[in-house]
Amino acid sequence: MSYLLLTIVALPFHLVALALRIRPVVRWLPVLYHRMVCVLLGIKVKVNGQRSTVMPTLFVCNHVSYLDIEVLGGRIPGCFVAKAEVATWPFFSTLAKAQRTIFVDRRSSKTSNSRDEMLKRLDTGDNLMLFPEGTSSDGTRVLPFRSALFAVAQLRRDDKPIVVQPVAISYTRLDGIPLGRYWRPLFAWFGDLDLVPHLWQMVCLGETEAVVTFFPPVDIDRLGDRKKLAEYCFQQVSAGVQAANSGRPDLLPSLDLPSLDPAAAAPRP
Repeated sequence: MSYLLLTIVALPFHLVALALRIRPVVRWLPVLYHRMVCVLLGIKVKVNGQRSTVMPTLFVCNHVSYLDIEVLGGRIPGCFVAKAEVATWPFFSTLAKAQRTIFVDRRSSKTSNSRDEMLKRLDTGDNLMLFPEGTSSDGTRVLPFRSALFAVAQLRRDDKPIVVQPVAISYTRLDGIPLGRYWRPLFAWFGDLDLVPHLWQMVCLGETEAVVTFFPPVDIDRLGDRKKLAEYCFQQVSAGVQAANSGRPDLLPSLDLPSLDPAAAAPRP
């Protein structure tokens, strides 16, 4: 009930600001909203590292659950990139559209439209939050990143590459007790699980701790091409998830960037 009341109060303000193009409200009201939702749902967020303040930044993160929207949305001002099916969900599609979510259709004939919209948002200075696994996982591991989704990182603004920041998210504790492999999937929403029963089960569990780790930003010039960029981000995020799940998110392995060889650093067509 508190969640619905908060949404009913906040949504009209956001829609008015969106219609009037009041960018500070459009950018920061969703952040405040998502933080308040986390409080209502009993989600305590622990943050490691520093979020990129460069506008725009492409944030790439692993995907565990619909809870990721609240956790990340409460820390990053920007728009999400979601699968096209989300646009058909009752109620949640309204919230997604209000935050100007970009819906990606996996059919090859529609892919270019989604890519063009992502390029447009980045070119106008909007941060994007991308889940390059393409789907959610069980929370114990990170699925391979789809390099095709990194094509937008090839965009240049003022002759500079787009900043890309890897982000790892993990759900690590329930009522202060570390989650093991058995309990962690309770917070994950994947496969053919029904949304409403899963949401109700999660809400009834108790206070949850989510760990969000921001890694140092990179760009496609430094990595060489989108496939190498995708692989590097995948390795960073995987290491972050494993470290958080083990209870030691501060002990992250150091992954060296490739040397700046002029031929390798040149952007590819």
